[in-house]
Amino acid sequence: WILICTAAFIVKKEHEFYILAAFVGLVMGGVQAIARSTYSRFLPETTDHASYFSFYDVSEKIGIVFGTAFFALAEYLFDDIKYSVISVALFFVIGLILLYRVPDKEIQIEGKEFLV
Repeated sequence: WILICTAAFIVKKEHEFYILAAFVGLVMGGVQAIARSTYSRFLPETTDHASYFSFYDVSEKIGIVFGTAFFALAEYLFDDIKYSVISVALFFVIGLILLYRVPDKEIQIEGKEFLV
């Protein structure tokens, strides 16, 4: 998504836009499934997953509001929608940095085996 947003900033011709739209269509289909499965990997070992996914849904709605507002603010400030697309890429970069900071369960389990 970061590459697609960056490419959207660079696009100048109509055929480039259609190529970019094709890539967006390819990537868009699996985003929801990948996001939910990634989120479920970080849940604690419990049978009550409904409350965690309720939090996920609420935070998704809040993210939609903030993302749309930030997109509109960038378009208002710079008077060019291309900068709004770059502002969306900024959110993806922040999310990527935060995701890399989360420890992986498998790595933690493997590390505990050597401590015994």
